[in-house]
Amino acid sequence: MQVFSVALEAATNLLSFAYLPYLVGGAVLGLIVGIIPGLGGLAGLSLLLPFTMGLDANAAIAAMIGLGAVVATGDTIPAILLGVPGSVGAAATVVDGYPMSVKGQAGRALSAAFLASMAGGLFGAIFLLFFIPIMRPAVLMFGIPELLAICVFGLSLVASLSGRAPLRGVIGAVIGLTLASIGEDPRSATQRWTFDLLYLWDGMPIVPLALGLFALPELAELAVRRSQIASAHSRIEGRLEGLRDVWRNKFLVFRCSLIGSGLGAIPGVGASVIDWIAYSHALTTEKGARETFGSGDVRGVIASESSNNAKDGGALVPTIAFGVPGTASMALLMAALQMQGIVPGPELLGKRMDVTFTLVWSLVLANCIGTGICFLFANQFARIATIKATFLIPATVGIVLVGAYESSRSWGDLILLLSFGALGYLMKLQGWPRAPVLLGFVLGGLIDRYMFISIQLYGWEWILRPIVAIMLLLAIYMGFGTSIRNAFRRGGTRTVWRRPHFTLPALFTAGIVVVLAGALVSTQAWPWEARIIPEIVISVGIVAGLAALAGQLLVAPPAGGPAKQSAAETGEAASSFEGIAPRDIALRSFVFFGWLLGALLASWLFGLLYGILLLALVYPLVEARQGIGRTLVYAVCVFVAYWFLFDEILQTPWPQTLIGLPLPSAGWLWNQF
Repeated sequence: MQVFSVALEAATNLLSFAYLPYLVGGAVLGLIVGIIPGLGGLAGLSLLLPFTMGLDANAAIAAMIGLGAVVATGDTIPAILLGVPGSVGAAATVVDGYPMSVKGQAGRALSAAFLASMAGGLFGAIFLLFFIPIMRPAVLMFGIPELLAICVFGLSLVASLSGRAPLRGVIGAVIGLTLASIGEDPRSATQRWTFDLLYLWDGMPIVPLALGLFALPELAELAVRRSQIASAHSRIEGRLEGLRDVWRNKFLVFRCSLIGSGLGAIPGVGASVIDWIAYSHALTTEKGARETFGSGDVRGVIASESSNNAKDGGALVPTIAFGVPGTASMALLMAALQMQGIVPGPELLGKRMDVTFTLVWSLVLANCIGTGICFLFANQFARIATIKATFLIPATVGIVLVGAYESSRSWGDLILLLSFGALGYLMKLQGWPRAPVLLGFVLGGLIDRYMFISIQLYGWEWILRPIVAIMLLLAIYMGFGTSIRNAFRRGGTRTVWRRPHFTLPALFTAGIVVVLAGALVSTQAWPWEARIIPEIVISVGIVAGLAALAGQLLVAPPAGGPAKQSAAETGEAASSFEGIAPRDIALRSFVFFGWLLGALLASWLFGLLYGILLLALVYPLVEARQGIGRTLVYAVCVFVAYWFLFDEILQTPWPQTLIGLPLPSAGWLWNQF
C-alpha cells in the first residue's frame, strides 16, 4: 500500500504544472534531435545536462527522460521518408520503411512505426516497474563469459540477415569486426591499422560508418532514378491503416518489445544491435517474411520500432538496481541524478522509491506525448516523400554531412562517410547485406574485450558454464541451422560445375578477400595479445570469402538462370533501377559521388555550411535545369536553416578550412535591421 501511494504521488507531481512543461519540452527536443541524422539521444542529453543543474530532481528527470525516450520515435521520420536513419537504432527501419515511402505508403509506415514505438516504450516502462525487484539476483548471474556468449549469439544472426547467401553475411560481419579493431589496443598499447593518424587512435566512430552504409546508398539510388521518392499522386494518407497493422501484429509487437527490454537490461548491448536482432526475429518467425521483408513489409517496421523504443525501460533496470548504466545515455542520466544528490543503486529501491516511480511515469508520459505529436503530423511528414529529388538530395546530403561531422568533429568523419558510402553502394548493387557490417562493428569491441578477459580468468573452462553453453548452442543453430535444413531438404537441384567464369560479383568478392589477406599479414608485427582475436576473425573471413568466390567462379547457375533473391534474403531495401540501362546506372552513380566530392572540396575551401550552400545552388541548376530564381530561394533557405540550427543554437565548432569564410551571427544581422 505504501508503494502504491508513492507511485500515485509521483504521477500527481509529474502531471502538475510545475513539472509537466519540462517533460513536454524534453519530448519536443527529443523529436527534433531524432529527426536530425547523426545527433542521437547521446548528443541531445549531453546538451541538456548542464541546464539541469538549476532544476530540482523531478524537473531534471522529466526533461532528461522526455528527451531520451522520444529520440527513438523521432529518428523514424528520416529513416522512412529519406532512407537516412536518424540514429543507428533506426537502421533496420530503413529496410522496409523506405520502400514503403517509394510505394506511396509513407503515411501508413509512419503511423505504424509511431504506434509500435509507443507500445514498445510503454512495455519498457512496465518491464522496468515489475522486473527491478527480481533483476537484482538475475543480473548477478551474468559474468563476463555470459556477456560474451550473448554477443556471439547476436552476431550469429547475420545468417538470418543474409538469406540464401549466408557466406556474404559472415564476410560482412568479419569486415565489421575488423573495422572495430582499428585503434590503440588497450592491452598492449599497439596501434592497430591507424596508419599514423591521430584520428584513428581511439577507434573508428560509428556515426560516419552507419550514415555511409545506409544513408548515402539510398541517396545515390534516388539520384540515379531522378525522381521523387514517391509519386506526387501517390496516397500519402494511411494513418488508420497503420493503426490496424499494429493491432493485427500485436503479438509481434509484444515479442519484439520483450527482446528490446530484455537486451536493453544487459549493459553494453546498444540500440544498434537490438533493432537488428528484433528484425531478424520477425524475419525468421513471421509467415511469408522472407518473400516480402525488405520490399516494403510493414511488419519489418513494427518489429524494429517496438524493440528500439522498449530498450530504454530495460536500460534503466541496471541503472536503478546497481548503479551500472545500461547505455551511454543512461550514464548521462546517472550524472544528472548525482548532480541532484541522488546515488543510483539500492537507495532507489528503498527510501528514494519516489525517484524510481518518477522515472517510470516520465517514460510512460514522454512516449505518449511524442507519439501523439508525431501521429497528428504523420501525413504532413509523409509529404516530404513527394518532393523532387533535385531539391531533396542537396538538403538531405547536408543533413548527412553535418550529422557525420558531429561524431567527432573532424575532417576524418567526412572522409569516412564518403568511403563507407561508396562501399555501401557497391554492396547494395551487388546484393550484399550491409547490416552484418554494422552488427559486427558494434559487437567487435565487446567480443574482443570479453573473450580476452574470459580466457585470462577461466582458461577455456568458461565454455562449460551453463548459460554460456546454452547461448553458444543457440548461436550455432542460428548460424548453421538454415544451411543444414537446406542440405537435407528433398527436391534439391544438383550442383553443376563449370570452368572458371569471371563476373563483376566475383571480382568484388575477390577484392574483399585480397584486402582481408593483406590485413592478416600486417598483424604479424603485433604482440600476441593484440593480434590473436583479429587473426581468428580475419581467418574466418578469408575462408568464407574463398568459399563464396569458388561458388561464383565454378558453380553454374541453375537452369533458367540464377534465382533472384528477394530483398529479405539479402537483408536490403529493394532497389528500383528497372528500365535504366546498366551504363546509365554506372554513369549517374559516378556523377552523384562526384557531387559529394565537390561538396567536400568546397567545404574544405570555404566551410562546411558554404559547401552545402553551393551544392544546394548548383545541383538543381545542372541536374534538372531548374530556374535560377527558384533555386536561389531554395539554396538560401537551406543555408539559413542549417546556419540557425547548427551554428546559432547548437554552437557547432566548424572544422578549419583553407580560406574560411566567416559565418554571420544573429546579433550582427539584428543590428543591420
